[in-house]
Amino acid sequence: MRARLLVVVLMLLVTLGCESYRGERGILVGAIYPTGGSQGPGGTEEYRGVTLAAEYANQQGGVHGRPIRLALERADTSDAVPSAVERLTAAGARVLVGSYGSTISQPVAKLASERGLMFWETGAVGEFGMQVSSGERVFRFAPTGAALGRAAVIFVRDQLTPRTKHPQPLRYAVVYVNDVYGRAVAIGAIAVLLESHLPLVARLPYDVAHVDYEALVRRIVSARVDVLVVAAYLDDGVKLRRAIVHAKVPLVASIGTSSSYCHPAFGRLLGPDAVGLFASDKPDGEGLRPDRLSPEGAEALKWATAEYRRRFHEPMSAAALAGFAGGWALFHHVFPQATDLTPAAVALAAQKTHLPEGSLPNGAGLAFAPPGGPDAGANVLASTVIWEWVKVETRAIVWPTMFATHPLVFP
Repeated sequence: MRARLLVVVLMLLVTLGCESYRGERGILVGAIYPTGGSQGPGGTEEYRGVTLAAEYANQQGGVHGRPIRLALERADTSDAVPSAVERLTAAGARVLVGSYGSTISQPVAKLASERGLMFWETGAVGEFGMQVSSGERVFRFAPTGAALGRAAVIFVRDQLTPRTKHPQPLRYAVVYVNDVYGRAVAIGAIAVLLESHLPLVARLPYDVAHVDYEALVRRIVSARVDVLVVAAYLDDGVKLRRAIVHAKVPLVASIGTSSSYCHPAFGRLLGPDAVGLFASDKPDGEGLRPDRLSPEGAEALKWATAEYRRRFHEPMSAAALAGFAGGWALFHHVFPQATDLTPAAVALAAQKTHLPEGSLPNGAGLAFAPPGGPDAGANVLASTVIWEWVKVETRAIVWPTMFATHPLVFP
């Protein structure tokens, strides 16, 4: 009996030893996301997407048989970022993913550049600045704010303007929160307006903590604006829209971006006053057509949307899908191409990885702009779509055609 017991104990020890060994062989990836405060809901959703990507990649065999292990450090404000990075690097993480909010991602990118880490941005769109080694150690999977701003104006110029039959060129104004997110969107929108020689009649930055919406609307009215491009967060975006409606401003069109006009909450809060507005943003899990993706991308999207709804009892948001698709691109496509998992080797693999549009579960491809240029480190095949609020509390993708789920309702 004692002999049999000894055999059982030895077998348990071997099993535990193997499990410990497998854990040590896992690839540690640090994750920095806000999970509380004003950006907590979106940060949580994006991190959920990344965790599903790690799980899905591990189901496919991990990286040459090694599982991916995520370690989350919460950073609800920019002040929390340095200690979060410190704890992750102390734990052994050399590749970081994050961070949903531009005000969180910018300091993460700066610290990663300074410390020789690699940072893979899954969702934020704001400016990073010259102190960040974009394209060398910092890569941006999601569309940048500038890309969203450009897409917004191009859509109005090419798709909406021909429908208006307006006798004169439409007059544009760009209204934006004056921070890393708002400025990035404004830069892209203004660049297209200047390149296209379209009338830019007002540039209206504002401080979100001290904005006077009535005064802002008076400036819009005095400039005789036809098309309003807005880069706002949810609360200020809703308040600005209410002030515009209250003043009965005769806009031809208005288009916002990722942090306000695209949110389901934007439509719930505004009701009929949201109908007819547009948003330049990323797709979500429910709004994307799997038949327009590669077979691998479609299969990953179907798995993720079903699993997300099963676990969290809600549809997969744009933030969650960005986290999933961005994580899947890194874990499944970039990591296996790296000669080792040092930041330098992973960064080199990222630079060399090219996937056509539609390859990834959010409709994106993968191709990073090289270091040194204005778009350094940006995924030039990031997925950008145009949403329209087609009826009360209902939005749909209306552009580009390959991803559209509803025809344009405008005008």
